[in-house]
Amino acid sequence: MFRLATTIVCLFVSAAAVAQTGSASYGKDYQREARGIFDDIIGMRTAAGHGNVPAMAEYLAGLFRDAGFDDEDIHVIPQILSTGEQAASLVVQYRGNGLSGRKPVLLLAHMDVVDAIRSDWERDPFTLIEEDGFFFGRGTLDNKMGITTLTTTFLRLKRAGFTPTRDLVLAFSGDEETGMETTRALVTTHRNLTDAEFVLNADAGGGYQDHDHNPVAYLLQAAEKTYATYELTVRNPGGHSSTPRADNAIYELASALKNIEAHRFPGRINDITRDYFRKLSSLVPEPVSGAMSTFAEDQEDETARAVLEQMPGQVGVTRTTCVATMLRAGHAENALPQSATATVNCRIFPGVTAEEIKATLFEIAGNPNLEIVTLGEPLESPVSPMREEVSALVTDAAHAHYGVVPIIPYMAPYGTDGKETRLAGMDTYGVSGLFIREEDSFAHGLNERVPVKSFYTALEYWHQILTELGSER
Repeated sequence: MFRLATTIVCLFVSAAAVAQTGSASYGKDYQREARGIFDDIIGMRTAAGHGNVPAMAEYLAGLFRDAGFDDEDIHVIPQILSTGEQAASLVVQYRGNGLSGRKPVLLLAHMDVVDAIRSDWERDPFTLIEEDGFFFGRGTLDNKMGITTLTTTFLRLKRAGFTPTRDLVLAFSGDEETGMETTRALVTTHRNLTDAEFVLNADAGGGYQDHDHNPVAYLLQAAEKTYATYELTVRNPGGHSSTPRADNAIYELASALKNIEAHRFPGRINDITRDYFRKLSSLVPEPVSGAMSTFAEDQEDETARAVLEQMPGQVGVTRTTCVATMLRAGHAENALPQSATATVNCRIFPGVTAEEIKATLFEIAGNPNLEIVTLGEPLESPVSPMREEVSALVTDAAHAHYGVVPIIPYMAPYGTDGKETRLAGMDTYGVSGLFIREEDSFAHGLNERVPVKSFYTALEYWHQILTELGSER
């Protein structure tokens, strides 16, 4: 899920404030059903290592069967990951009558979550808790809200007797937060189930609000950066801690990491990000407005870069970023370390290869004895061309439920399942139904939450999107 700079969301816009009301006011059958589904799946600890994704897939499959979907259109696909863990994906086909003569539309979300440690959280991360106008729990934002809203909309349409003019297909992956192996299988091994004209991803895009919950803009995601992780290791013979040596592995690794921290990769732009900065610049105050306008035309302007560098939600859109995320070193408290290893995660701007970044890391680390290993196989995700029909769908739905806000093309600085569908040749667009403030966005972090009102509004947003998609001739 996207993150935006706090500076931007301080804006005042002339939309009505979004009241934070409790679930008691949402008494329609499908709203109560959505709340129950959300409650159930937040309670499933579907993080890597816990083996709960298959159970969640079976639970959801049961909901579709009960709503009248044929068994032949519900596919729970078990898969053993490279880690040895049992995972699964779920595909549900909503059969159309074929009157449009067009290929299906694929709808993405993921069942797995980043793990959470109970002692770190203020509330139990695996119990859905409604408090102060928010739903709290691991996965509320990333991405069990997407699972819930898409599932509920399919169930609602099916029970209403709706027949789309083309097939609509749900694809829920099981390891988006780790290796995306289930996603890759969905678009390769199981392409007969998922082949589509284009893809709508519930795990990207969406709108953001100012401090008073006023909608400011909607970001339509059409590109994302390459995800690449590297392990950096320094080794030496070690020895007794009472006889320190000059080449301590921990200190050498620390020096290399400080050099990487200080490095700024060159500013970069593409058609999506140029349009993004040009349009967003009209919504923000100075000096951000000027910095965005200038950066759109000159990525080397130091003043513009300095302003954008101070904005965590924007720096990832301007260039490649690399950050240390994990450390391990030494084998005993009274022994010199024989090795020290750091994990460095990079989000690489489209057009730059993972090998180029690996070479740059080695150069700027400044240690010829440093070993760098690339984990996995980083693959660059292509940019999806903007489709007028997708823009129109999103514009209609966002304006209907959140008021008239600008619809702005966007390149996400994070990675999603959309990378795999784009690599498989299917144009993919992040079109989440969620509007949220920057200060409430805690995907992967502590006390993850979504606004209660935005959760229920997303149900109406997706109902409109899928009804319009399924009514095209």
